[in-house]
Amino acid sequence: MRLPSPSEPVTELRRIPIVECGEPLASFLGMGERIVQDRPVFAYTRATMARKTVVQMLSRAADALPPGYRLGIIEGWRPAYIQRRMYLAVWRWFEGRNPDWSHTKLRRVVNRFTAPLDARVPPPHTTGGAVDVRLLNEEGEQCDCRSPFEPFDTAAYPMNAKGLSQLARENRMILARAMTEGGLTNYPSEYWHW
Repeated sequence: MRLPSPSEPVTELRRIPIVECGEPLASFLGMGERIVQDRPVFAYTRATMARKTVVQMLSRAADALPPGYRLGIIEGWRPAYIQRRMYLAVWRWFEGRNPDWSHTKLRRVVNRFTAPLDARVPPPHTTGGAVDVRLLNEEGEQCDCRSPFEPFDTAAYPMNAKGLSQLARENRMILARAMTEGGLTNYPSEYWHW
């Protein structure tokens, strides 16, 4: 069984310059009981915001969920200074564990895990155009989307990761179908990133 993954070819997208359109940020909180903030990564107030159109898509996605499920939004808009900090932290982590890697190899690997700031093609979170989500049950508990993998095992990150349990695969399908019906597309290397 293959998960639906309306993914965009990232290498092709990098060639398209992003131009500010003036669409305002809007809060995804207060969009109903089926959208909640779930364990934000960083404590800044606008993590609960995304572009107005993205918030509308999240509302449609939440409505597309089967009964008994909610969308847990981890993070939406992310300020540039947080993006820089994340990139530097990942860089230092890999550099410390791989001192023999060239600058080019280090950059290539780090860029798979976090996006560098780029004025021409900024990371989607810094534009308000991306959200990180979790599938939650009615009680607000995270549904299994990664077993038998450990929480930070990168083998479980891709939407169509091999070796997922039947339950994890089914839960990813529920999430992917709802998000797709909402009009969102998935970053294929991270099943939670839309």
